[in-house]
Amino acid sequence: MLKKTDRVAIYMEGHIDSDYGKMGMGVIRYLSNPIVGVIDSSHQGKHMSAYMETSRDIPILGSFDEVLEADAEVLILGIAPSGGKIPSTWIPVIESALKAGLSIVNGLHDLLSPRFKNLITDSKKQWIWDVRIPGFIPPIATAQAASLNNKRILFIGTDMAVGKMTAGLEILSWIKDQSVNVGFVATGQIGITITGAGIPLDAFKVDHACGAVETVVMDQADKDIILIEGQGSLLHPGSTATLPLMRGSCPTHLVLCHRAGKDSLRSPEHIKIPDLKAFIALNESLAAVCGTYPKAKVVGICVNTSMLDTQKAAECLAEIESYTGVPTTDVVRYGAEKIGKAIMD
Repeated sequence: MLKKTDRVAIYMEGHIDSDYGKMGMGVIRYLSNPIVGVIDSSHQGKHMSAYMETSRDIPILGSFDEVLEADAEVLILGIAPSGGKIPSTWIPVIESALKAGLSIVNGLHDLLSPRFKNLITDSKKQWIWDVRIPGFIPPIATAQAASLNNKRILFIGTDMAVGKMTAGLEILSWIKDQSVNVGFVATGQIGITITGAGIPLDAFKVDHACGAVETVVMDQADKDIILIEGQGSLLHPGSTATLPLMRGSCPTHLVLCHRAGKDSLRSPEHIKIPDLKAFIALNESLAAVCGTYPKAKVVGICVNTSMLDTQKAAECLAEIESYTGVPTTDVVRYGAEKIGKAIMD
């Protein structure tokens, strides 16, 4: 539904500097559409370059009226909170946007279409895209991907929101630049919004999840390399995503994503992140199922070092690489070449 020429605004009220703002941050970093501004009244007058690494000159606006003055055509809801609930305080803005003729991209579990489609003023130009509605009912998975001769790289994490999608898209860009036939499978709302394709994995019934992954991987069977966006973590008690991703994609390789300096989950904090070697071994064993599937090895580690200064970031990466023996870098800070080469080799 979203055309590349559509002028978009991102609503992030109260969340520019929170972990839940990753939807908006991902859109800013990777969506090619012109972005007229981000709405967050607590940071009004500043620019997004003050809160993230971006060369785009995107102002932070204080109200929805400023978005209209900037001729926005689409409003993107820019948060991804646990449980996918739309804050009640956002409802008036959603209503105002639709009444003003804007379309809306909604990546949350709370669906807008059933509740607000009557507010659409021009059905030929205006729409609501609830990204997390599954587009098909898949067959039960049968491990078809294991028969492919390509490389299938699954991104795994030590926690939620540690940069699995970001790492995948950065590596995708680098591999494309090498003129390699590479594909990307988006499995979450941000990746789908950016690429225009994929599956909202966490919206599928458990019995259908493996089949959904298998379907979209087999759709790209002609690719020499397929990068599969990871979701959740085996460590997180609220996540069931890793196993369907493993079963459906039958990965040949894994890339581990981790947040620097964290020894426990963001929430619940009482769950400790184990020794990285042990966690790597666990994921490799589960992916291979003791030899039933391809023997998937972790070939790279992507570390989010955004909270560290340059010296400490370099020390952190060197320590992890020395300890695990696996190529390690921050793909946003230092580029994706190191991990890209490890995948291609």
